Amino acid sequence: TTREGFKIALSVSCYSLIATAQRVAPLMTDGGSILTLTYLGSDRAFPKYNVMGVAKAALESSVRYLAADLGEQRIRVNAISAGPVKTAAARGIPGFMDMYNYLNERSPIKDDFVAAKVAPLAAFLASDGASSITAETIFVDNGYHAMGM
Repeated sequence: TTREGFKIALSVSCYSLIATAQRVAPLMTDGGSILTLTYLGSDRAFPKYNVMGVAKAALESSVRYLAADLGEQRIRVNAISAGPVKTAAARGIPGFMDMYNYLNERSPIKDDFVAAKVAPLAAFLASDGASSITAETIFVDNGYHAMGM
């Protein structure tokens, strides 16, 4: 990774959340919820994921600090760690289909992992039902994150 590539990865994957929070928090006068997406590569090394793992680790740390900073305003900040979802962005990750297939083979829940599995968690975290949940990274990946070899 070049220095410029590193700066871009951190800017897109981490600083974008901070910049968004700076702009939306003043508008959230009755509290609310800020969500971001992350990936297990923040905690474990995945082939070819490289600097994106470092950027996602920084993002998850930022979630915790933003939650601390915004909590008095009743603004919750959480991350959803989704399994590999077939998106336009995912197609740009070398070896993405290998990651996707591996999750589907190794997860305890054998359903095909699709984006529609992530949306209900996001809706819950944005709802009043999650009013006491903040500073968390919550996995939605058919249980893959908890499996060993």
